[in-house]
Amino acid sequence: MSAKTSERGSARERLLQAAGELFYEDGVNSVGIDRVIEHAGVAKASLYSSFGSKEELVRAYLQARHERRRERIQIKLATCHTPRERVLGIFDVLGEITADPGFRGCAFVRTSAESRSSGAVREICDESRAWLRGLFRECLSDAGAPNPDTLSQQLVLLYDGAIVSAQMDRDPTAARAARDVALALFDAAARP
Repeated sequence: MSAKTSERGSARERLLQAAGELFYEDGVNSVGIDRVIEHAGVAKASLYSSFGSKEELVRAYLQARHERRRERIQIKLATCHTPRERVLGIFDVLGEITADPGFRGCAFVRTSAESRSSGAVREICDESRAWLRGLFRECLSDAGAPNPDTLSQQLVLLYDGAIVSAQMDRDPTAARAARDVALALFDAAARP
């Protein structure tokens, strides 16, 4: 391995980085594997030996996004002391994400819309959704909120709506507005 190659990372890492940039910018269906390979600067055989197929590369790209978002949220939640703060912290992180100049909406929604209704890509999309819903539900249960399943569904809808508004309306305040509504819902549910 040359010094240049080791500085840039393994072929797998470079493929994931290239896929992350290209898939998020242009969509998974419009980006072919040849473009990913060229962008990564690796041989075609590297893609197949690392991932086996484009679908597995897409799954790995989404898995990496899910892990980064989960880590980012968990870092924020570690600074929160109450269930209420944790719910609001999730929306604070969303505000940071949607304020990024490169924000182009939810990678999971975009990829899901372009993919088959079953398979590895759908599984990681479902896993990501279940994690977010479960995180809200955990916060609500910890707060003693009645019917945490319904309220967590409502918070996920707010989260999703903020993402769509931030992207479609180019509204950097969407997550803040969703946070305010989440606060009202949480406080109403927490009343005795």
